[in-house]
Order: sequence, then C-alpha cells, then structure tokens
Amino acid sequence: MGENTTQIAVLAGGCFWCTEAVFQRLEGVNQVISGYTGGTIKNPAYREITTGRTGHAEAIKVEYNPEHISYKELLEIFFATHDPTTLNRQGADKGTQYRSAIFYVDKDQEEIATKIIEELNKERIFDNPIVTEVTELGPFYNAEEYHRNYYNQNSSQGYCQFVIDPKLNKLYTTFKNKLKKEIEN
Repeated sequence: MGENTTQIAVLAGGCFWCTEAVFQRLEGVNQVISGYTGGTIKNPAYREITTGRTGHAEAIKVEYNPEHISYKELLEIFFATHDPTTLNRQGADKGTQYRSAIFYVDKDQEEIATKIIEELNKERIFDNPIVTEVTELGPFYNAEEYHRNYYNQNSSQGYCQFVIDPKLNKLYTTFKNKLKKEIEN
C-alpha cells in the first residue's frame, strides 16, 4: 500500500460530537465527517433524526490510512470510548439515533467487527453483553455544517466538558501511543 492509501470506517457510538472528537485525535486518521446512516429516508435533516422515526443513527465516517492505524485498532478504540451495552442509548441521549453500530463497507470489516464483539463478550470486558449492531453501510449523509468539528469549536460548552472530555481523557491515557504527535502530552 502506498502513503496515499485510505480506507473508510463508519461508526455510531451515540452523539456524533463525541465520536468525532475521539477519532480526530488519532494518528493515521485523515478526516472525520459527522453524519447520518442506517435509516429509511433520503437526505435527512437533524430535526428529523432527533425524532427517532427515520431509523438513522448519528454516525461518523472515518477516512484513515491503514499503514498507520488498522481497522481493528479503530474498533478497539470505538469500544473503549462508548458504552456498547446499552440499547439505543448513550448516557442521557436516548433513541435509535444514539445506538451503537458498526456499518461495514466490505466482508473483511464485517468479519473483524463480529470477531471483536465475540472476543469482548467472551472475555466479559463489559458487565453486560454488547448490543452493537453490525450492518452493511448504506447511504451516508453529511451532517449540517454546525455539527462538524463541534468539540474543537465548542470545548467550553457544558455538554463538551461533562460528556466528551471524559471520553478524551480515557483516549489520552489508554491509547496514548495512537495519538497524533501534536496531541501527545
């Protein structure tokens, strides 16, 4: 693979502001786009997503270089930085739009995701079984501009401090060797 090789991972772990902030800080991740996938209507807007009636999840599309970070490593970070055992909920955020999901782009991703979930359940890493859905990626719709790069532009906002900061602190301590050089402390 060449230096310009990129792949895509699509993940939903609750509010996309949280997952976006986590994955933006990883070495090998070129871009993270917040958006919606897994639903039934075309071109949904945030106001429709929040009703929970469209079937979409708040998700992120991660463009990454597999020479610097593997899909498996991305999933390990994904599982460590959200609660994959709560159905349609992350903390106070409730509804199908906040479900834990992995949207695979090919059979290899599906197999890796399924295997990691089996291993985590077998090792009883979590107190309850993982409910993360593993589904083939359908259309992905970019979120509205005001949702993109949210944490980086609003880190002093209450939600960011109380919900996102703890996830980032866990990332900084547990996955320090996976951080972009400018983020390492």
